[in-house]
Amino acid sequence: MSAATLFPLTFLLLLTAAASATLPPQKLTKFTVYWHDIISGRNPTSIPIITPRTNSTSFFGLVRMIDNPLTSSPSLRSTLLGRAQGFYASASKEEVALLMSMNFVFKSGKYDGSTITVMGRNEVFRDVREMAVIGGTGKFRFATGWVQARTKRLDFKTGDAVVEYRCSVLHY
Repeated sequence: MSAATLFPLTFLLLLTAAASATLPPQKLTKFTVYWHDIISGRNPTSIPIITPRTNSTSFFGLVRMIDNPLTSSPSLRSTLLGRAQGFYASASKEEVALLMSMNFVFKSGKYDGSTITVMGRNEVFRDVREMAVIGGTGKFRFATGWVQARTKRLDFKTGDAVVEYRCSVLHY
């Protein structure tokens, strides 16, 4: 191998080693939050920004912007840990399946000032739905992972819901 070929390969190897040496070991953090989707009342935390053009049973085309409370238990009166901010959209013509795109913004407790970003498919009437954690900030910098969503309460009259999110976050 010539020196002209060997030098770039050696430089790349050293650069890769230096970059990996600067990151601390990854940690897996697990926690549970309760997501309150409040559609009804005078102060909803979920509002429609696009309504469907048809009377689809799957609500295909509906898009809602959210600023939902995240609490420590299913009760809205329990400790407020933060907010889920983003949107969800009904993305299936055949079933109630949502595209979820939201940040969990922590405003108290040991994750105060940190965020995780959750994105994925939420097939609402399945017992357990899994979505990806695709990023984070603060204590969750460089986050990856997953969340599992389980509906705890759904009021078919108002549309209000409480969903348990079990979060598993890999981060530095």
